[in-house]
Amino acid sequence: MRSASVAPAPICASTRRLRTDHLDMYLLHWPGPVPLDETLEAFDALLRAGKIRHWGVSNFDTPDLEELIDLPGATAVAANQVLYNLTRRGIEFDLMPWCRARALPIMAYSPLEQGRLLRDPALLRLAAEYGATPAQIALRWVLRDDLTIALPKAGTAAHAAELRGALDLPLSPQDMAALDRAFRPPERKQPLEVI
Repeated sequence: MRSASVAPAPICASTRRLRTDHLDMYLLHWPGPVPLDETLEAFDALLRAGKIRHWGVSNFDTPDLEELIDLPGATAVAANQVLYNLTRRGIEFDLMPWCRARALPIMAYSPLEQGRLLRDPALLRLAAEYGATPAQIALRWVLRDDLTIALPKAGTAAHAAELRGALDLPLSPQDMAALDRAFRPPERKQPLEVI
């Protein structure tokens, strides 16, 4: 986006392709060369025009959010989409606490680490205990609070139903501690990971 006056063109093309008149969530995918204040002006114009209902950011680390939050209109930010799963926990050190302190939801992309973590013995053991799948256990861990959203890939309706079952799992504090032992939380600031 260059300015509020040119921002609606890509939105209009997207909404036509999607056969809708608005987008529920529009994300700025990376901090980039366009000044954030100009981007927020464009987001505001899109909100006022009814082209988007909410906007958020993606791949913003704590310093990026601190820069963002000082700008006019920044309080409308609805989410920060970042890489987060049992094997990518770096955001827990400072980014996640920063977002939680401001009630800014984290939108976890790749919550199942593209399927790579699903053969882990700790996940397999918990899945067997609950009569669940490792994917459900890993997803339930990500969704352990109301300020974390997950975007797992589901290729079929059956897969989506399986993943939905994660919400019904009552993981105990002991289960969470076992996952912390298997997948260590960060002990220091780490660079924001992306894939």
